This record gives sequence, structure tokens and C-alpha cells, in this order.
Amino acid sequence: MIKKDINPAAYKKFKYIEGGKMSAVKSDIEIARAAKMKPIKEILDGINVPDKADVYSPISRYIAKVKLEYLEKLKTKKDGKLILVTAITPTPAGEGKTTTSVGLTDGLNKIGKKSIVCLREPSLGPSFGMKGGAAGGGYAQVVPMEQINLHFTGDFHAITSAHNLLSALIDNHIYWGNKLNIDVRRVVWKRVMDMNDRSLRSININLGGVANGYPREDGFDITVASEVMAIFCLSNDLKDLEKRIGNITIGYTRDKKAIYAKDLNAQGPMTVLLKDAIRPNVTQTLENNPAIIHGGPFANIAHGCNSVIATKTGLKLGDYVITEAGFGADLGAEKFLDIKCRKSGLKPNCVVIVATIRALKMHGGVTKEELKKENVEALKKGLVNLEKHIINVRKFGLPVAVAVNHFITDTDQEVKALIDYCKTLNVKATLCTHWSNGGEGTKELANDVVELCKKGENKFKFLYENSTPLFKKIEAIAKEIYHASEVVADTKIRDQLKNFEENGYDKLPICIAKTQFSFSTDPSLKGAPSGHVLPIREIRLSSGAEFIVVVCGSIMTMPGLPRVPAADSIKINDKGDTEGLF
Repeated sequence: MIKKDINPAAYKKFKYIEGGKMSAVKSDIEIARAAKMKPIKEILDGINVPDKADVYSPISRYIAKVKLEYLEKLKTKKDGKLILVTAITPTPAGEGKTTTSVGLTDGLNKIGKKSIVCLREPSLGPSFGMKGGAAGGGYAQVVPMEQINLHFTGDFHAITSAHNLLSALIDNHIYWGNKLNIDVRRVVWKRVMDMNDRSLRSININLGGVANGYPREDGFDITVASEVMAIFCLSNDLKDLEKRIGNITIGYTRDKKAIYAKDLNAQGPMTVLLKDAIRPNVTQTLENNPAIIHGGPFANIAHGCNSVIATKTGLKLGDYVITEAGFGADLGAEKFLDIKCRKSGLKPNCVVIVATIRALKMHGGVTKEELKKENVEALKKGLVNLEKHIINVRKFGLPVAVAVNHFITDTDQEVKALIDYCKTLNVKATLCTHWSNGGEGTKELANDVVELCKKGENKFKFLYENSTPLFKKIEAIAKEIYHASEVVADTKIRDQLKNFEENGYDKLPICIAKTQFSFSTDPSLKGAPSGHVLPIREIRLSSGAEFIVVVCGSIMTMPGLPRVPAADSIKINDKGDTEGLF
């Protein structure tokens, strides 16, 4: 075994031989801490961003926020190529979308292409919950890793504050006479916080007597599910942000007349709280290539993409922009294409689907404990999951490449079986060792991506038209992407959809919230289940973000912590360094 073949997601404590001595593989945080970062000025110099006060503001030695005034000046520049990175259906074995996005960016720069990676900001919920950090891994990371995974530049705090300001204004308005006649039973605006806390899903507020307001039911979502987060990520500029915030539906009167945030004059102060956050953040990869990290909605409960502003900035500053969409292609890629691209005019040049042999074996029925053993038959059985994602992406008219994120346990026979299978689908699968080799391990994939972009086989189209009825849009996603046989919704849900259509929301796209662990709403159904039913539990109008959220199955918009959360092992050691943050 050699070091370059090791992926810590498989073996965090694996020992390798170095100079005749046994040495422990460094953790992600140890690798990040040892990084030789360049001052952010040098990173920006590399993409021709001038060092001027009206262009960007340094947040620290290694982080900067680009000013919107400068972005306005870039609009006349030609766009680079946009590469969307997505993945197979997630498993506990790991896939590595962010790691691959970073590795591919470094690989493209290795072959002489000016490339920028555009990522989402991590949420504190997963960082202290189950998933851990979200800054890549091994030698394919964005840095400074600790800051990125924790408070970073404070964008999430600003979004949380802006959201909860609106909550406070609603209850304050009701307390001081309720001039708008808001029905306290029909307030649809919840509060948010950037942490997993199941105890806050459903609460009673304004208890304790007259001085505290009118008692009513309320609840919390996690910040990444906030409509303010969605608006933040879909806005083109500050004015667009303010307009969208004003259009948020906060509740209804007894006559079921909609009440908007602008009726409370909330859009002004909320925008003030977001005026710095809306500026995209620039950091770097371990190989000192530029990374724009901005915004962070989850794909299982929101639309799962970084900000439109960040992506468009990257396209003006780089020749190739690598961006990712959350979870599997059925959730993240579909929403990126049907929501983000529809609203922004963005058009990907190609799609990279990340797969691991470990995860595919799990889709083929292998337990996590048995993943070390070669099992070509289980792999072949699980490859149907990858095939379905490839088919789904092609429905959007986009060319596809497969990145095989390499683990030490992958055998030659398993790798060959995966690559050969992809050949039968007329897709090139490339073995990538970016975790251990950085950009050097993705040079072949980088060349594949460049060739796909050159071929110009892009015939991008949406899955459904704006004019398609809302329920038909849901059915299109369920049947074409999830391979369900039907969508089940009770009369109340169907009446709500009709009401939305009658009130001018018939052209909005659909954002489905469901488990990320299966094409179905049952997380235990691995592989590529078909013929299942998509049950709609709830629908929510996001009139500011301009989409309709369809909540399916048992998915929660406020997750809970696992039995043993990541927080259990996170601490400050005697040297003052953070330990346990993935």
C-alpha cells in the first residue's frame, strides 16, 4: 500500500510505510493546518482582480469579500465554461462531491486552464451533527478549513438575523393592534437557527400573559432551509434581493388574503442586515487556486446550490468554473438545472457525476462492515444507481462524465468493472486520486471535461415548462427523475396548489424536499427503486424565492442530532488548536 491510494473516509487510522517507519495518515484538519496559503491579494492577482478599495475588502489575510460595484463592471466580460459536479445517491460509505470539485479545479489549473471552484458555505448543523465539515478532504480542500466550517465570514449569521427580524416584526405588529388583520392561526413564517435542534420544530410562543403578546403555535427550521437563504442565493444584486424579500408571504388574514413582508416594511432593514453578506467570499484551495464560497441551502430540503452572484462572478473571472449541487443528482442537479438555471439564465457546459466503488457496493446490498472485501457482483448490482443518474442528467440534454473517487480498498477488478459498465452507456469514467494527490490526481478528468466542452454537444433544456400545471410539474420530477409510478396528495394539498395557480404562482418551479438517501421517500431503498409512490405531506409557497416547496415523506426542515453527534469529539487541545472538526 502506498500513501497516494489512501482515502481517510475509508480508513482514518490506517498506517502507511514512510522511510521504513509506520506513520499515521494525516486527518483533513491536520493537512489543512499545514497548508502553505498565499495572501488573498496574490490569489486575486492570479485572476486579474485589481488591488483596490472599491474592488474587494480583505476579511483576513486569506479571505476577502468582492464588492458588488466591481461585479457590475464585469458584466461585459465573456463567460467561461460552467461545469456542474453532482453525485450518485449518498450512502454512509461516502461519495466526495466537494473533494472532487476542488480536485478538478486544481487539475484544470495543472493542465494550464484558469479554473475557479464555486462552493456552498457549510452549515453548523452538519458540522456538529452527522456529516462533519464541508471543505473537501485530503489534499483536495479549500482553506482556511476551520474558519470555513465554523463562522467563516458571518454570512449565515446575517441570514439567520434577517430571517428572525421578520419573525419579530410579525409578532410585534400583532401585539400593537394588528392593523393588517393577520390571522395568528395562519402565520406561515417560522423562525430559524443554524443548528440541528429537533426540540424546536414545533413550539408555542408569546406565553406568560398580556405583556408578551398573543399566544400562537410556531416552530423553527434550520437556516439552510430559510426562504431568506434561497432568496440570498437566487438574487442577482442588492435591489433584486430587496424586492424578493418584500415578496415573501408571511401569513394570511381571516379572509385568506396574503400578507407580505413588504406590508410590514421589512424588506429595508432585512436588506441592511444582508448588504455585506451578499458580497461573495474568495478563499483558496490547498494548491492556491481561487475558491468562491457563498451561500448554502441544503438540497434535501431546499434548492442546494451556492449563490447566483458567486457563480456568475466565477464565470467572469475564470475560463472554467466548477460548482456543485447538493446530495445526489436527483435532488441537487435537478434543482440546480430546473430552479437556479431557470431563474439566472446559467447554462452548464457539462456535468460530472461523482461515484465511489464503496457506495455503489452499498447500493448493491453490501453492508458498511463488508466494504473492505472485493465484491464485483455487488458492485455490478449497485451500478444501476449510477446508470439512473446518468440517464436523468441526459434528460436535460447535457453531456456527462463520471469521476471515480478512489479509495484504498478499490481493487483493479472493481475499477475495471465500473469503467467498462460506463463504456456501455457511452460515458467515460475516470479514476481520480485527488484526495491523496491533489490536482495531479485529476488531470485526466480535467482533460475529459475540456474535451466535453469543446465538442459542444450541449442541448440544455428544462425538465418541464413554466406553463406546465403545478401538480404536473411535481409528477414530472417524480416520474422522470425519481422513477415513481405516481404522486399521492390529499384534497387539501391539491386545493392549495389550485389556489397558488389562481393567485398567479402557476409559473413557479418546484423544489421537492425529501430524503437524500434514495430515489424514493424511503431511505432504506438503495439502488434504483422504481414504481414507488411519492407522498406529498405539505406544500409551502416561497413567493420571494419564486418556487414552491413540496415536502414529501418524513423529511424534516429542522433536522435532529444523531445519537453520537460530531460535537462529541470537537474540542480545543492544549496547543489551542481545534480537534475533531472532520
